[in-house]
Parts: sequence; structure tokens; C-alpha cells
Amino acid sequence: MISIRRQLLGLGFVAASSLLALHSAHALSGPTAITIDGGPVGSLSLSGGADGYVYSQTNTSGNQQSVSANIGSALIDLQKTSGVLQFNIEVGSSSYITLGAPNYNNSGHLSGTSINNFSTGALFLGYVTIAPPNSPVTVSAGQLGSLEGYEGLVDWVDPSQLTTDLFYVENSNAVGVQAALTEGPVTATVQFGDGFDSGVWNFAQALVSYTIDSNNVLNVFGAANLGRTGANTFAYGGIKTGTGNAFVNSNMLGAYYSYTTGNLNVVPEVQYVYAKRDYLAGVNNFTSNLGAAVFGTYTIPNTPYSVGGWVEYEKSIGNYSWFIGPESEAVGLALSPTWQYKDLFARVNAGALYLLDNKSAGTSYGYGNGIAKKLVITGTLEGGLLF
Repeated sequence: MISIRRQLLGLGFVAASSLLALHSAHALSGPTAITIDGGPVGSLSLSGGADGYVYSQTNTSGNQQSVSANIGSALIDLQKTSGVLQFNIEVGSSSYITLGAPNYNNSGHLSGTSINNFSTGALFLGYVTIAPPNSPVTVSAGQLGSLEGYEGLVDWVDPSQLTTDLFYVENSNAVGVQAALTEGPVTATVQFGDGFDSGVWNFAQALVSYTIDSNNVLNVFGAANLGRTGANTFAYGGIKTGTGNAFVNSNMLGAYYSYTTGNLNVVPEVQYVYAKRDYLAGVNNFTSNLGAAVFGTYTIPNTPYSVGGWVEYEKSIGNYSWFIGPESEAVGLALSPTWQYKDLFARVNAGALYLLDNKSAGTSYGYGNGIAKKLVITGTLEGGLLF
């Protein structure tokens, strides 16, 4: 069975979440990081990766390119994982393609990697961790990764380069503080900071992981906005939060279960996110999004091949566009056969999303020019290098 550290290159969950990696099989296997003698600092590990892709998508509209190419992710990660004082510094940027979502930039291409994704610029992750000897508690502070959901912020750690609705509505990296407590098979992590990279410290997250045995792990996560984030702060990408008030004022509850048998890993996940009516925050009515998915990865024994993929369902409630449009309902699937030889990998990603409901207040929305189409198909050919 090929396994990969879920923390590899960009998840940044520190001590608590890195334990989850031991129980998941992924389509790509990360090679052992380069060990560096840091002298008085201690032993350091250096790892990284870069990839690119060509893509094709049906039912594009406006200036959207149906066939083109782009850079995927490019990251270099330096870690110190021993001693009382530890750290993780990751520089670069990641990209992802959410199946069916508005992934295009102003030039009409699928969005590629950019150091402007976060307010910290090229600093993708950057935090220090205090790990007292023989203590079940660690404390971290800095630019941290989200505790929400199964999918990661870097394309090569997921079963497919194409991500789900669940990932699209989740919080990403944020500046904050975090504490993790491990007692036997249970690890609990809490985080407080500026959720959605908004610059306002009022967002709390929590993740509890219960390791039943080496093949079964239950993870429950949640998030809540403890204050009010107005329209004058900046979300990631430099976008005014006035264009996404429900996101930055949202609350979330979800869970995923990792089951491994032989070379097969299956992860079902369910997630519910909502924003209460708050006129001062620009949320005029209650609105929510329900997402459910099943992820899977199968590694073909004694070969460099594996297959990853997922199926999903999403439903939005209220006059707010969480994913595709208000009151949307959709089903989707993705399939990603992968080849990897040592540090090199190539992956074919194919996915289709179908809108079961694409009407709100009598208005239809969807894909393509003219009459709104309900089906979109996306395919990419991805290749890269990990070290």
C-alpha cells in the first residue's frame, strides 16, 4: 500500500492532524524529505513540489477558454519537527480546480498558482510550535492551515486534482493560534484567528480525531464566527469580504471517516455550513449549504499505478450563491488514474457535474452561452515533481 503524509506540503495541521496521515492511502506518495544539519537549530527537513496541467472543459461562456494550460502548485517546505521549539515555513503557492465552480480568472483561463492567494503573499504557511517534553499539549502560532474537511489545499495530496463543493465552501489558511491535546487514541485541536484570511480575529475552529485502530479513524470538525466580519476587510486573493459575507460570517459542522483495507482507502464525508441573518454583516437572510461525498483511492499492487476519485452531492438553501448559484442542487463525480515513478508523477483527472436544480426566484443559471446548460465536464492532464 502506498501511503502519504496528509500534512505533506501545505496542510499545516501541526501535530494533531499529521497523525491522520498514518491512516489514509492517497493516489500520490510523497518521498522522504531531505534531512539537513541545522547546526545549533537542530535537524531540519526540506521538501517541495511543482506541477502543471493542460485542461479541457465543456460549456464555457464569455471569454473562458475551453482548452488551455496552466501552472499548478509550486511549494518549498522547511520544517523542524523535534525539540521544544519547532517550526514550519512553506513558501510558494497552490492551486485547485473545484468541479463546476467559477474557477476562471479575468483572462479566461482556469486559475493557476499565485502568491497573491493570501494576505501573507508568498508565505503559504509559517508557524512556530511549542512542544514541551512529555507533554500531551502543543501550541502553535502563525500562518496556519485550516482544520476543516478532508481535502487539502495542494492538488497532489488529494485523490483527484478536481475538488468538491465541500472543499469550495471551507475556510483555508489563516493567521492565528492553535493548541493540540493528545490523550490515547483521541487528539483534539482548537484554533482561533482570522478565518478566511480576513484580517479580523473572530473565527474559531476545532478538530477531534479518534483512532479506532490502524485502519479506522473518525474525524469530527467544526467552525464558528464569534463576532461580525464586515464588508471592509480583505479575504484571501485581495477580495473585499463584502462579496462573500456569508462565507466569512459562517458556521460549520462536519465529519469524515477513513477506512483502509489492504490497498483500498475509502473516506465518506458530510458537511453543513450556514450563516445566520445579520443585516449589519450584509447577510439578509438565513442561508446554508449541505455537502456529502465519498472519496476513494486504490493502489494497484506491485505497479506504479493507482486510481483515485470521488462522488458528491450538494444542496444550497437561501438566496445566496455558496457554490454555483442560489438554491443550487447538484451531483458530481471525478476519476483520476495516476502514475508515479519515484519523484515524478502524472495524473489524468476527469469529472462531470450535473445541476439537478439551477433556478432561483424564477431565474435560471448554469453553463455555456445562451440557454443555461446543466452539465459541465472537465478534464486535465497533470504532471509534476515531488522531492
